[in-house]
Amino acid sequence: MRETELSGRTALVTGAGRGIGQAVARLLADQGARVVAVDRDLTGIAALETAYGTERITARAVDITDRAAVNALVDEAERTVGALDILVNVAGVLRPGAVVELDDQDWDDTFAVNTTGVFVLARAAARRMAERRAGCIITVGSNAAGIPRAGMAAYAASKAAATLFTKCLGLELARSNVRCNVVSPGSTDTPMQRQLWNGPDARDRVIEGDLDAYRVGIPLGRIAEPTDIAEAVGFLVSDRARHITMHDLYVDGGATLRA
Repeated sequence: MRETELSGRTALVTGAGRGIGQAVARLLADQGARVVAVDRDLTGIAALETAYGTERITARAVDITDRAAVNALVDEAERTVGALDILVNVAGVLRPGAVVELDDQDWDDTFAVNTTGVFVLARAAARRMAERRAGCIITVGSNAAGIPRAGMAAYAASKAAATLFTKCLGLELARSNVRCNVVSPGSTDTPMQRQLWNGPDARDRVIEGDLDAYRVGIPLGRIAEPTDIAEAVGFLVSDRARHITMHDLYVDGGATLRA
């Protein structure tokens, strides 16, 4: 890790209170960026702010389904922390269930966070980045966006929509020197993943796969840690990836066989 690689840059990370979002916020701060850590729940991001100090991480409790609050957040971040160089959309929800049994509210909530929240934040950031002709937007999607998953239709569809949205945004902003990419994790050891686990051997069953659910295992034989995903984000926001845009980087240990 290059401790000064992102020195002088300002990043906004959603879903920063735990899991992948927290790992991303930590990595960017460790690389020298000033980070606005955003989450609906203040607890996790407040701990980050205390650990790093307000000169490195600023905590903001915002519900990204509230469009007015999101636009106000971006305005405040640019005014008080710095012009945004990096946006990382990590916040997400998972409401598993078969389509024929899925509640309307679960569907609406899933898209409100996973898709519309990405759109509203990216639009607000992109307007400013395009004017400055510099910036990078990353959406943390899912390998479920590229392959059918039983019981995960809402989640997979919302992530697929967010993925293609981010690629379209990247095409529109390319002439403005703003890069937009997607990082698509597979099974990662987070609270969201663990809500799907049932029994002491649940981790092993994820790695081994489930033929009854038409799901292969993980060829690398391990479940990702949040830092594995954060490292991919860290690369894509760095100057080392300056010629990469509209890319979808799978970080899933080969679980989808890159279908």
